[in-house]
Amino acid sequence: MRGPHNILRLIRTLATFERTGALPIMLEQAEAPARLRMAAHALAWPFKWMGLKGDPALPPVTRAITALGPAYIKFGQILSTRPDIVGAELAMQLRFLQDQLPPFSTQLARDAITAELGSDAFTEFSEPVAAASIAQVHRARLADGRDVAVKILRPGIERAFRVDIDAFYFGAKLVEAFLPFSRRLRPMDVVAHFDGVVQGELDLRLESAAAAEFEANTKDDAGFRVPVPVWNLSGRTVMTMDWADGIALSDVAALDAAGHDRPALASRVLQLFLNHALRDGFFHADMHHGNLKVGPDGAIIAYDFGIMGRLDDYTRRVYAEILYGFIRRDYRRVAEVHFEAGYVPRDRDIDEFARALRVVGEPIFGMDATHISMARLLSYLFEVTERFGMQTRTELILLQRTMVVVEGVARSLDPHINIWQVARPVVEAYIRENIGPKALMRDLVRTGRVLARFGPRLPEMVEARLIRDDAKTVVIQRPGKLRWMATGAALALVGVAVGALI
Repeated sequence: MRGPHNILRLIRTLATFERTGALPIMLEQAEAPARLRMAAHALAWPFKWMGLKGDPALPPVTRAITALGPAYIKFGQILSTRPDIVGAELAMQLRFLQDQLPPFSTQLARDAITAELGSDAFTEFSEPVAAASIAQVHRARLADGRDVAVKILRPGIERAFRVDIDAFYFGAKLVEAFLPFSRRLRPMDVVAHFDGVVQGELDLRLESAAAAEFEANTKDDAGFRVPVPVWNLSGRTVMTMDWADGIALSDVAALDAAGHDRPALASRVLQLFLNHALRDGFFHADMHHGNLKVGPDGAIIAYDFGIMGRLDDYTRRVYAEILYGFIRRDYRRVAEVHFEAGYVPRDRDIDEFARALRVVGEPIFGMDATHISMARLLSYLFEVTERFGMQTRTELILLQRTMVVVEGVARSLDPHINIWQVARPVVEAYIRENIGPKALMRDLVRTGRVLARFGPRLPEMVEARLIRDDAKTVVIQRPGKLRWMATGAALALVGVAVGALI
């Protein structure tokens, strides 16, 4: 489906923003130059008739996004958590996208349950209690009296997403072709990553598995709870899990009325995310207001596990060292970590990069968060990455995006929160456990176990190589190979010994 016909889709997107009145609002919030605003309007105006009308009862930007489809709605959900970027008024409008979209009929939901599970297994089944871009949720009751939440995919959602994603691929290809400087950001890889995430979200069996793993990882986290999936009542298009009562994290007035400490909740949200990312390497990657509640006991309850992030050990250590360097204001070390990890080409000046990082980090310390413009900060970071030739790290896209979302949620609860002060104890605890002598010994033990597995095969591996190569050629022409084999043999023997000890 990725072809020139997608030009019409992209034109229709621009025309929809023009027709609904959303285009001038978005350009104004982005502080676009006057020339760009004029060019955008000049390009969109002739095609205004092609734009989707949307729901006139909705504010312009929300109206345009909901009319364009689920992929655009996902983007709007992210922006809704960042009033410092899009403005408080627009952020409030976009929160509508989180769980207040028009639902599909309850009868269609029941039909989907029957098709997936073979029968309607619920003694009670409510009207929709929440409707989002991909699915909607109903409250139901089992025969044993237990209340559960039932999540059901929207009919036809897979095809709708495919249309949007194909247009994104085509747009990314055009950007790479006509704007060479953008290739450093790898637009096609970014879209491919987003595509993979969305495909996982469209199979609720995967979400059930993610919920179960996340619950197992976090069951001992104080002040945090994850509902447990009901496996025999879950499938590809239907997922059932325990019902969780609570106040939506976006309902500030209700939180205050219930006596909850909002600054404490803000700190806990941020620290929980960092713990899950660094400690477990498995984190909720869609932690916007619509996916978080506060229970009667004050615990934060997370749900909607369609988008989860995973980090390997090495990436977690790099991320922690970068955060720790910023917290300690050790910009030289932050720069070194970037170079060691290969994030910055080695031919660049490390001291110059450290100075650029200092300009990014210093304004944060000792300043009220309300005085920090994240939009300007992100703009400067973009300039730094372009200047030093950094490429987009697709494995970090979810982490970076989720950090932005979580910070937005925390700031909505406590506008004065300082993310570095809140993050410090979590990052320091991780550093103590994973970077230093203790971590070195743990890595050596793990390496020994791996090497030990090759010990029994070592004699036949060496013999096979010696038979295959002419002994004289190995000694005279390639002495380095023989030394390498001897070194490998020694390492393997050490591995066997270490493996025997552990």
